[in-house]
Amino acid sequence: MLAAAFLPILITIVLVCLINFNLFVNQNVKDRLSQTVVILCAGVVFLVSMYIFCSFNSNTIEPQSGCVLNFNFTYYNFYISLWLDGLSVLVFLLSSLLTFLCVIFLAGTHGLTSKTGIILLTINLFLLILFSAKDILLFYLCFEAILIPMFILIGVWGSREKKVRANILFFFYTFLGSLLMLIALTYIRGSCGSFAFDYIGSYEFSALEEKYLWLAFFFGFSSKIPMFPFHIWLPEAHVEAPTVGSVILAGILLKMGVYGFIKVHLGLFLAASMFFSPLVFVLCIIGVVVSSCCAIIQNDLKRLIAYSSVAHMNLLTMGVFCGFEVGLTGALLQCVSHAFTSSGLFFMIGVLYERYHTRVAFYYSGLNAVMPVFSVLFNIFTLANIALPGSSGFISEVMIFSGIYLASPISCLVGATSIFLCSAYSLWLNNKILYGNIKINNVVEYKDVNNCEAFVLISLVLLIIFVGVNSEYCLDYILPVSERIGFY
Repeated sequence: MLAAAFLPILITIVLVCLINFNLFVNQNVKDRLSQTVVILCAGVVFLVSMYIFCSFNSNTIEPQSGCVLNFNFTYYNFYISLWLDGLSVLVFLLSSLLTFLCVIFLAGTHGLTSKTGIILLTINLFLLILFSAKDILLFYLCFEAILIPMFILIGVWGSREKKVRANILFFFYTFLGSLLMLIALTYIRGSCGSFAFDYIGSYEFSALEEKYLWLAFFFGFSSKIPMFPFHIWLPEAHVEAPTVGSVILAGILLKMGVYGFIKVHLGLFLAASMFFSPLVFVLCIIGVVVSSCCAIIQNDLKRLIAYSSVAHMNLLTMGVFCGFEVGLTGALLQCVSHAFTSSGLFFMIGVLYERYHTRVAFYYSGLNAVMPVFSVLFNIFTLANIALPGSSGFISEVMIFSGIYLASPISCLVGATSIFLCSAYSLWLNNKILYGNIKINNVVEYKDVNNCEAFVLISLVLLIIFVGVNSEYCLDYILPVSERIGFY
């Protein structure tokens, strides 16, 4: 099946068309035509990704739905290998889904133009190649290339004057860590003579080499998640980014770090991962507690949700490195759950900002009386964020804490404080926005969600409920991955 290569080729063709529209077509025609092209392309990519997902044989651990593109040059033969396994196919579909929802959301708020469409499709192109790359060099190139469209998205369409500072922090933290990855890649090529994941995995590095390589990749991936103390850039980037930028960041880009940990650290350097797992636990526990405490004192709605994402991602990382199958399985399921929940919350805040042009919690109160549909959806996302039983986050957090307890009961006890802290700031946010007296002096016009916004938000709500009730559907894809990886 060539579907794994078809989607990147499709997006590349559409991007070439959009760039030509942007350069040579009249402005009015350009906006109408490009909007239609972007929506159709994002929809087709999502439908093909869904087809790949549904036709994927989850009972095998071997990569499927792949192909090799061979480019013959005079002095060098360059191969691009694209393959999917149970983990890749989940994030492959997730990136296509969230990109499609972002496009629909922008269309509903009249923010979808040829330029925003080019940026979103470019990000999706790099993500699809990254999640299906069978070559670590191609993985690294896409891992770094995503910085460029995200830098433009925050810098050009950011909402406030501090977006330049947020962009600098975002670029500095993520790119600096990746420089060590480049050094590690150079060493790997010189040692084993190949960039293929399978070949590197079969090569025997010495214990010292493996530890140094593990650390080099760790700095790159931990800054993407982000882990403590590399988390400073994320709240700043979320606050300054447009709504779709926050959704892409929280829903997909943070998962690149988790995917890298599993693909590279657990897949290639398992012994070093076992050795450094106590270090990871210490950093993650500090990150969970610090970010949860920071979330409680926030008055900016997006900053609060950003710190909540940091706490959830650090807890998820503990599940990855706990060394037990149950913890790793829960972490992978939490990737899906967090993508739906955090994206939904950022979309909700985007709805408020689109109408009232403020994200300060002080100015909101009593929306339950004038925005009933919004209030019902916000209640659901709030409960999903605190992992209410029946939501997608419940079973994943139970499995994560089970794995952490098996590895370190004390770490499990300290990490469990995030449950109470998350409940505190999530319910405070919900109560502050939806209930109480309406502040008519601050906000004089109230509009409920429109059709496009309702489609996006209700889709995410249904996915949260579906995964929460039928989690075994996702576990069919996750279990073959987690069964072949583990310390114990």
